[in-house]
Amino acid sequence: MTWSNGDGDAIQLGHGGGGRLSQQLIRELLLPALGTSDGVLHDAALLPAQPGRLAFTTDSYVVRPLIFPGGDIGRLAVLGSINDLAMAGAIPVALSLGLILEEGLPIATLNTVVASIQRAAVECGVAVVTGDTKVVERGKGDGLFINTSAVGRVDHNLCIHPPAVMAGDAVLVSGDLGRHGVAILAARDHLGFRTTLRSDLASLLPPVQALLAAGLELHCLRDLTRGGLASAIDEIATSAGWAIELQEPAIPVGAEVSGACQLLGLDPLAMANEGRMVVVLPQSQAEEALTLLRQVESSAAQIGTVLTAASPNNPWPVQLRSELGVLRPLDLGQGEQLPRIC
Repeated sequence: MTWSNGDGDAIQLGHGGGGRLSQQLIRELLLPALGTSDGVLHDAALLPAQPGRLAFTTDSYVVRPLIFPGGDIGRLAVLGSINDLAMAGAIPVALSLGLILEEGLPIATLNTVVASIQRAAVECGVAVVTGDTKVVERGKGDGLFINTSAVGRVDHNLCIHPPAVMAGDAVLVSGDLGRHGVAILAARDHLGFRTTLRSDLASLLPPVQALLAAGLELHCLRDLTRGGLASAIDEIATSAGWAIELQEPAIPVGAEVSGACQLLGLDPLAMANEGRMVVVLPQSQAEEALTLLRQVESSAAQIGTVLTAASPNNPWPVQLRSELGVLRPLDLGQGEQLPRIC
């Protein structure tokens, strides 16, 4: 649906004040798109008891621009939290939604974002069961910020986390890297940068559930968001207490991403992704896992191996082996390559 605000075409401070405009925003836009079937408003959602273990995650989204090639902040917010649940092998049960709107945000933009949230939630099979809306003064919120939290049900007995990683494990990625970061760069007009790339934004729930359904012994999963592959693999190696060697030629980076990074002096391994993950599992199961992953994304690849623990002779948690066989430490760099990426 498309909401038309009778008092103007932009968000006003009154939309966050708890009065008539607030009720209009909730009842005419948010509830029809996202609300429960009974339309009851209450301070807390009551969830049915779930058997076994639960997973819980929360995240905030401040991406700029709000709408970018391949997605928008609404779809990003839903899939971001669902993907975090998927990294524990969890199935989503419920989602919360917090909107911080800036005075002056075009109603048309809000309609687009809310419709995108609705579609993404349906796609993931999760209901938005509770939420909150606030409005800040013009110039204080850059249009729209979103916070989502999600609860998921864990139906397996695996502990999918870094301590489960073992020497000899294979390290896979579920697809080519860096497209989200380059798409956001291109969408920022002041950079004068153009590309046909779209964000890789996608739900990781289907490939993870396929891996679990196949009975694979997943040791660790990590979605590649801020900091990209470099940050994620360093965190896994450091937390697990093992060294990891990556084969640089095997890491899938598309020509457009590679060219853009060379032009701008950026590292494609540190570029953000929003629909890619690292999978660590026994080497004996790597080919079966790749077959399943390639049904979703043909560029999925094995990129490395877990070695023995770091030592004085090899103090780096992650090293890259070049095409010529030369080893060098993976450099995380300093700070952030590109702010406001998710």
